[in-house]
Amino acid sequence: MEQIVSKFKETHPNIDVKVELTPNKQYWSKMETAAAGDQLPDVFWMNGPRIVKFAANGQLLPISDQIKADKVDMSNYPEALVKLYTVNGKNYGIPKDYDTIGLWYNKKMFDEAGVKYPDESWDWNALLDAAKKLTNPAKGVWGIAAALDSQGVYYNMIPQNGGYVISDDKKTSGYDKPEAIEALKFWTDLITVYKVSPTQAQMTDTEPMQLFTSGKVAMYFDGSWDAIEYSKNEYTKDKVNVAVWPQGKKRAAVIHGLANVIAAKTKHPKEAWEFVKFLGSKEAADIQAKTGTVIPAYKGTESAWVNSMPNFNLKAFIDMVAYSVPYPVSKDTSKWTTVETEQFTKAWSGQIKIEDAAKEVAKQMNGFLAQEQ
Repeated sequence: MEQIVSKFKETHPNIDVKVELTPNKQYWSKMETAAAGDQLPDVFWMNGPRIVKFAANGQLLPISDQIKADKVDMSNYPEALVKLYTVNGKNYGIPKDYDTIGLWYNKKMFDEAGVKYPDESWDWNALLDAAKKLTNPAKGVWGIAAALDSQGVYYNMIPQNGGYVISDDKKTSGYDKPEAIEALKFWTDLITVYKVSPTQAQMTDTEPMQLFTSGKVAMYFDGSWDAIEYSKNEYTKDKVNVAVWPQGKKRAAVIHGLANVIAAKTKHPKEAWEFVKFLGSKEAADIQAKTGTVIPAYKGTESAWVNSMPNFNLKAFIDMVAYSVPYPVSKDTSKWTTVETEQFTKAWSGQIKIEDAAKEVAKQMNGFLAQEQ
């Protein structure tokens, strides 16, 4: 950010920018407190689960007119991400970066089991078949970690199976639909029926990522943001790689990422817009990409990120953008995601059937969505 600000100042010497850093765990509570007291920064980062709430409450400045006036080409960013930050037909943010989820796999374990590496030809059946061959109870290793993870797992699988988490008009849950239940059941069956994954209790005691990075699990779905972690880990840096999501009835991959937004009550709307516009530029994206921390949202600048860790097939994360779907959100996303976690934790641990859990989530979710209208 400091590098980006320095570059911005070269062409805007009369605009002062102060960078404030807040740890992720405190960031969102800080922003919500600031919003309640009309003390939001002029420009700040926004994520998908909160965009509708902030926009609907009049806390963000709509920037559609500015985009049109300055001819900012929004096709330079992933379509699904632009859609995520569009509320009631108005743009509220310019995408900063994005992330998708890939299938990370342990090459050493695949080689020892004589299993072919994952590639674009894989579907769910191929995933299951490989997981069976890679599971070895005698050695205490599993083929896959069927983690309870929304963004990492079932937000991808449900659209792949022709379903949806939330309808486009934000009025209806899709969890009680056959397509969603079938996708969820495939995942929980990896634990309860096929026994190719650690149990929920085991994955609670030891995080799935830790099981993967210690060679106890052969496959693990994880985001692009953890590529750096794998490249630095002594065990995984030369033993793992990543592939695109195996295909269901169709290809789909959930996309998320941050956007730069402007506070509705900023005292410097013109200056804030100039900065946000620059933050969405190719120049700013190039600076982001070289750090290797995130995939910049500006199309064509991802190559520097991909090349930052040449030992991994990071292009897989970029390839999935072509068939990406927006991260599911509503005005009060956290209300129904809390129910998601409560019910699905019971299902993952075998306390209730996944069908019953999904239907209960849909019931409560539909109630919350009705209140939002």
